[in-house]
Amino acid sequence: MTSETRPENLPGYNEVMTAVCSRDNLKRALKRVVQNKGAPGIDGMTTEMLPTHLKEHWIAIKEQLLNGTYRPQAVREVEIPKAGGGVRKLGIPTVLDRFIQQAVMQVLQPIFEPTFSAHSYGFRPGRSAHQAVERAQEYIAQGHRIVVDMDLEKFFDRVNHDKLMSELAKKIHDKKMLKLLRFYLNAGVMAGGLTSPRTEGVPQGGPLSPLLSNIMLNLLDKELERRNLRFVRYADDSNIYVSSRRAGERVMRSVTAFIEKRLKLKVNRKKSAVGTIGERSFLGFCFIGRSMLKRRISPEALERCKQKVRKLTRKRKGMRLELIVENLKEYLTGWINYYGFCQTPSVLEELEMWIRRRLRRIIWLQWKTTARRKAKLMALGINKNRASMTAGSSKGVWRISASPALSVALPRTYFSNLGLPSLVTK
Repeated sequence: MTSETRPENLPGYNEVMTAVCSRDNLKRALKRVVQNKGAPGIDGMTTEMLPTHLKEHWIAIKEQLLNGTYRPQAVREVEIPKAGGGVRKLGIPTVLDRFIQQAVMQVLQPIFEPTFSAHSYGFRPGRSAHQAVERAQEYIAQGHRIVVDMDLEKFFDRVNHDKLMSELAKKIHDKKMLKLLRFYLNAGVMAGGLTSPRTEGVPQGGPLSPLLSNIMLNLLDKELERRNLRFVRYADDSNIYVSSRRAGERVMRSVTAFIEKRLKLKVNRKKSAVGTIGERSFLGFCFIGRSMLKRRISPEALERCKQKVRKLTRKRKGMRLELIVENLKEYLTGWINYYGFCQTPSVLEELEMWIRRRLRRIIWLQWKTTARRKAKLMALGINKNRASMTAGSSKGVWRISASPALSVALPRTYFSNLGLPSLVTK
C-alpha cells in the first residue's frame, strides 16, 4: 500500500507515534484496558489505579514516547494449564504498558489489516473461529479430505525479533515507533523475583501480541497462497487441505522447510501430522460424513468438558445444589456459545442427559438416609411402592441416578427451573 493509496483515516508512516498519543485514541485505549481488568504486572498497579496514575504522570510519559526515551517494564511470568496438558507461559505487562500497547495496537491494526490473508481468522476484527471452521468445512466438502495439520512448537516463545522488525519496518517509517516496538520485544521477563532478558519471542498476555503474531505468520500465509494451497489459519494453528495422503506428505515436508529456514520457527513434529478428517480436529471440531458432511465436537473437546463438569459436580460437604448449578451455568453458557456451532445435536443431548445424571447423583447423596429418600421421592410424585424399592436399593449411587424413579422425580424441568441451561436449541 503506497502513500498514494493509503486511506485518509490512517496516519502517515512517519506520524504513527503522534496518532498513538492522540486524545481520542488514548481514551479508547484506557476504556478497553479498564474494561478488560486483568492481573497487575510487576509493579502491582491495578486497572482501577491506572486513571489516577495517568492524571498525575501522563505528560511526562507522553514526552518520553514522543522523544523515543520511554522504556517498558519487564513482564510478570505466569503459568496457566493447557487444555491438552502441560502449561502455557504468559507474560503479564504492567497496566501502564498494557494501556500503551493497546493504544499502539489501535493505530497499527488498520495499517496492517489490509495486508493480511483472507485465510487467517485469529485476532482480527470481524473474524472468528467459527468462520475458520466453516472455511475448513468448505474445503473438505469440495473433496480435500486429507489434512496437513501444522503445529508450531512454542511459537510465541520463538518469534525471531529481527525478522519481525523487518516486516514492521515495511509499513512503519516512524523510527520512534519502531524503537518502542523493539523495546517491547526485548522487555525482560520476571519469574521468581529474577528478571531475565529476552532475545526472541513475543510474550502472550499483552494487547500487541496477537497483532505481532499475525504480522509474522502473514509470511506463511502468503507463501501458502503463492503455492495455491487450500488452508485455514487461526493464530498459530494452521490446517492445509489436500486430496491425497501423498500430496499431504509432500506439502508437510516443503512447508516445514519454509517455516524453519525462512521464518526461523520450529515445527512440532510430534503434534504435526498428515491425516484424514476423521483423525484430525481443528479448533475443537472434527468432521464426519461424506455426502452430508457435518461438523461435530472433537472427542478431546468433549472429554475436557466432562472433566470440568466432574470437577464442578463432585460431592462437596455442605454445598447447596443451587450453588453447584450456578457454577455449572457459568461454565456451560460460555461452552455452548462456542460448541453449539456443531451440527450433531444428538451429542449435545447425550451430554445434557449425563450432566443431569451427575446432579441427580448429588441429590441422592444429599438425601442420605433410606427414610428421607423415600419421603422425598413420594413428595415428588413417585408412588409408595416404587419409592420404597428405590430408596432401599443396594445398587450404587451412579446406577440409582439413572433409575426411572429419579428420572421422573427429577426431570429436565426440575433442573431448568434451578437455572441449568439447555445445551440443545429447540
